[in-house]
Amino acid sequence: MTQYMIYFNQQWVGNHSEKWFASRGPLANDVVNEIKDAGAYVFAAGVDEDINAAFSADATSGTLLITDGPVAPTEAYIGGLTIIDVADDAVAKMWAGKIAAACGWPQEVRRVY
Repeated sequence: MTQYMIYFNQQWVGNHSEKWFASRGPLANDVVNEIKDAGAYVFAAGVDEDINAAFSADATSGTLLITDGPVAPTEAYIGGLTIIDVADDAVAKMWAGKIAAACGWPQEVRRVY
């Protein structure tokens, strides 16, 4: 089995009404439950949308430096992720498609080593 991270950048979500978001939540939860029932679930969560609430750890200089905020300014940042453990790319693509359809925005998939 191979683990995959299915994730989206917050910027891919788009502007929608509260009613629209409320309608997507149950669909996304249904997919997560389906992943669990299939025995492929490892972890799933949304990420705090306030990028300024992030903090960073950097030891590249030889001295550990902990700072408030992201490592570097960026236009894209992760909004949520799901980790699955499945047999192959085809199954990972299937789950990513279900998550994308339920959420209503794109998902990217990458193997986790």
